[in-house]
Amino acid sequence: MAEELKDTIAQSLECPVCLTTFTDPKILSCCHTYCKVCLEKLLESRGDDQMIRCPVCRADTQVPNQDVSQLPASLALRNLIEDVKNQHQICTNCDSEDKPKAVVYCQDCGNYLCITCHNMHSQWKNFIGHEIIAMREISSGKVSIRRYRKCRKHPKEDEECFCSNCKRFTCFRCAVMEHKDQGHQVIESAAYESNHTRTIKELKSKVEKKQYCFQKYINLIDEEKKCVDDAMNHCTDNINKAYDEAVRQLTEKREILLGEVKGKTERAEEALEEMKKSAQQRINQLTTIAEMVTNRRNAPVDMDTLAVYDTLCENLREALNRGNPDYEQLNKTSGKAKSSMFERNIEKDELDLGKIVNAHVLVVKSIAFPPKISMNAMINTPDGRMAVGYGEALGVNIFSAYGHLQQTVLKGVNIFALGFLSDGRCVVIDTSNTVALYTSEFTKLDVMFETLNCIEGGVSNLTVDSDDLIYVSYRIPKKIHVFSSAGGKAIKEIPCLGYIPGQIISYNDSLIISTHNTVRLIDKEGDVKHTLTKPSNSFPFAAVSQRNTILIATVKHDKGLVSIDEYTDELEHVQNLVNECKIEKSERQWFHLKQYRSGEIAFCTPDNLYIIIGRSRGGPGPQLLAEQKKRREEGGEKKGEHKRMKASE
Repeated sequence: MAEELKDTIAQSLECPVCLTTFTDPKILSCCHTYCKVCLEKLLESRGDDQMIRCPVCRADTQVPNQDVSQLPASLALRNLIEDVKNQHQICTNCDSEDKPKAVVYCQDCGNYLCITCHNMHSQWKNFIGHEIIAMREISSGKVSIRRYRKCRKHPKEDEECFCSNCKRFTCFRCAVMEHKDQGHQVIESAAYESNHTRTIKELKSKVEKKQYCFQKYINLIDEEKKCVDDAMNHCTDNINKAYDEAVRQLTEKREILLGEVKGKTERAEEALEEMKKSAQQRINQLTTIAEMVTNRRNAPVDMDTLAVYDTLCENLREALNRGNPDYEQLNKTSGKAKSSMFERNIEKDELDLGKIVNAHVLVVKSIAFPPKISMNAMINTPDGRMAVGYGEALGVNIFSAYGHLQQTVLKGVNIFALGFLSDGRCVVIDTSNTVALYTSEFTKLDVMFETLNCIEGGVSNLTVDSDDLIYVSYRIPKKIHVFSSAGGKAIKEIPCLGYIPGQIISYNDSLIISTHNTVRLIDKEGDVKHTLTKPSNSFPFAAVSQRNTILIATVKHDKGLVSIDEYTDELEHVQNLVNECKIEKSERQWFHLKQYRSGEIAFCTPDNLYIIIGRSRGGPGPQLLAEQKKRREEGGEKKGEHKRMKASE
C-alpha cells in the first residue's frame, strides 16, 4: 500500500504538459499547476495575447506583461518535489520488509529493482528484452518512466479501459459496472494509446509540413527582401548618377549664365570707361587750349603772336562746338546692363536654371494657330498647363507656360467650351450644345446630359465649380442650367434677368459673366452683386488669378490693343498689369483670358495665343501724359509772352 501511495504521489508531481517532474511550478487562476517553461511555451503559442488557456479545463488566465514569472509559484509542491528527490527509491520486487535501495527501473515490468533483483531479472530468459533504466538517469530528469495506472476504487486492478465520454482511464470492473450502464463508449487503453500515438504522429507530420511551408515562405521573403534591396540600390545608384549629371549640367549652365552676365556688364563697363576717358580728354583739351589762349593776354603783340592767338582761338571755338555730353548714349549703354535680371526656369520637362532677361520689360510670346483654325475655348489643365479648344473637329491643344505644344487630344470633337472636374475628368460642350464627359485620359464616358439644342438655347458656354457642378449658359432663354457630373436633367436653373450670359467663370461661391462691355459678378441664385462697365468700344473678358483675385482683359479691337487689370472680389480696381499691349486684329471678337499656375498670363484670340511674362513698366497713363503735355505747352506760351512783353518795354 505504501508503494502504491508513493507511485500516486510521484504521478502527482509530474507536469501534464512535459510529463516530467515539475520544474519551477506556477499556478494558474483555475488552480492547475504547470512548469514555468511549459507555460511560457503555451503563452508563445498564443502569439501576442496576454492570456494563457489551461490545457486541462480551458480556463483563461491573465499574464501580466506576458511575463510568466509573475504568476504565483506553488511553494508546497516545490517543497514536496525536493522531499521526494531526497528520498531513496526502494526495490519493489523484494519480499522482505527491509527492502534495499533500487538501482534500476524496468519499463516493461513496472518495478524498481535492487542489485540482486536486477541480476536475477537480467538472467531470466523471458525478461532479457525488457527496457532497463538506471535510477541516476531518472533522478536527473533525462528519462521519463512509464507509469502503470491502477484503479482508485480497485487498487489491484490496472486501468485497462478508457471511457471516451468521461475522458478517463478505468479498470475493467468499473467500465462494466459504471460506464457501460451509462451508455458510454469504452475502448481498451492500448487502443486509445495507439490511436493517441497515431494522432500525435499525424499532427507532428502536419506540423512539419506547415513548418516547411512557412520556412519556404520565409525563404521567399528573404529573396524578396534581397530583390527590394537590389532595386533600392539600383534606383539609388541611378538617382545619384542622374543627380551628378544634373549637377554637372547645371554647373555648366551656371557658368554660361555667369559668363553671359559678366560679358554683358564688362562690355558696358568698358564702354562706360571709354566714354569717361573721352569726356576727360575733352576736359583736358578745353583746359589746355583755354590756358594757352588766356596766357596770350599779356604777351607782346606782333604779327606772329596775333597769328598764333587767332589759331588758338579758332581751335578753342572748334572744341566748344563739338557738342555737349551724350547722355542718351550713356543711358543706352548702362541701361542694358542695369536692366539685366535672372529669370528662373519654370518648365516642368526641362532641366535648366533659367535665362537672363531685361527687368521691367514686358515679354510677350505669340503662338499663331494654323490657318483656317479658330479658337473657341481655353482652360487651365489640372497639371498647370493650358488647353485650347477648336471647332472644325480639331480637338484640343495643350501648351506649356513657354508656349510649347505638348499634346493634342479629343481629335474629331467640335469644341466650343470645356472644363475639368476635381478628379481630372474633362467636360466638353460642342458646337451643337451637346455636353460630354471624358476620363482624365480623354476617353469618352457613357454619361448623357439633357441640354437645350442650338435652336432653343442659342450659343452656350460652360464652367465647372469646386463642387464639380457643371454650369451651362444659354443666350436665347437667358438662363443657366446646373448639372451634376452624373448627367441627366439639370438639377437647378439660374435666371439671368436683364442681361445675356456670355462667358461664364466659376469664382468662389459666385459666377463671373462677361457680356458685351460689362462684367457681372452674380451669386448662384442669379442675383447681381457687382458690376463693372467698360466703354462701348471695349470688350472685357474675365479670369481668376492665382491670388484668387479677378483679372479683366479689355480689348480695343479696332486698334489691336489689350490691357489687363487686377480687381478685388467686389470688382474694385487694384492695379494695371498690362497696358495696351499690341496684338493682331482678328475677324471674330472672341477672346479668352487665363493665368498659368506659374504666374504667366495667357490671352487667346481666335488666331493667336499670347503668353505674357512679367508686367509693363509702371508709368502714367495716356490721359495723364496728355495733361502733362498740355501744362508744358501752356507754360511755354506764358514764358514766350513774358519775353515779348519785356522786349517791348
